[in-house]
Amino acid sequence: MRAFPRAVVLSVWALKLCLCGGTIACAEPPPLELAIHPYLPAAEILTRFAPLAAEIERVTGRKLVIRVGQTYADEIEEIGTDRADIAYLGPGEYVELVKRFGRRPLLARQIVNNDPFLHGEIIVRADSRFKCLADLKGQRLAFTDPISTMVMLPLEMLRNAGVPRSALRSVHYLEGQRNVAIAVLTNDFDAGAIKEELFQEYKKDSLRSLGTTPPVADYVFVASATLPRPTTDGLRQLLLSLTRSTQGRKIMDSIQPGMTALVEARDSDYDSLRPFAAESQ
Repeated sequence: MRAFPRAVVLSVWALKLCLCGGTIACAEPPPLELAIHPYLPAAEILTRFAPLAAEIERVTGRKLVIRVGQTYADEIEEIGTDRADIAYLGPGEYVELVKRFGRRPLLARQIVNNDPFLHGEIIVRADSRFKCLADLKGQRLAFTDPISTMVMLPLEMLRNAGVPRSALRSVHYLEGQRNVAIAVLTNDFDAGAIKEELFQEYKKDSLRSLGTTPPVADYVFVASATLPRPTTDGLRQLLLSLTRSTQGRKIMDSIQPGMTALVEARDSDYDSLRPFAAESQ
């Protein structure tokens, strides 16, 4: 498989001896590759997913390589062209994947705090003069990536408030949602959009919300179209089974604090987001 350009890589090795006929060592199976977009700093993503990587290696006997791309498009390209075996996609990335490359096998969709939906906030500083979304006309906004759900939905909210993209002074894309929060806190930008998880983390540092995004189905694991069916089915069952064990729940909580389940996913779960995807780019 071709590696991500400038990708950050984590390899978690599971060394197993394979014997053919009991006497001849077989070639080690190729590693599985998990692609992730840079919604958080790469080091934090690698730490969050390390327990899942170890569990997949334990169950499958194959090493797993985690690759964090430089952009959201990197991840979509990797799984869309079947260079990655698995991808962890936000709703916006999944919609873009299907639009560009067609459907891929769905493995599991996450539920956080018993809520199946992803939520986000359009943020300003707590001492900002802005009181509603309409006040953002002519202002500078920061987002994380053109393909992000936290661009698609906030821009639609602004349009509905009478602030089309053309009415904004500028739109900038920063690397990672933490950078968006910090850029608003430091007055580098007038407003931005981040996931609810990060808003709660930074709220104490004087952030305020001007509006909550409409609910959309949360993050989803997908598989490559070329991954053998038994492997795909095995990975799906592994992810869906995590809810049923203490260790599995720890793995889920590591990926996303507060994750309470991984459940079966359907392509139609993301239909509500599709009308806004093209207009955000």
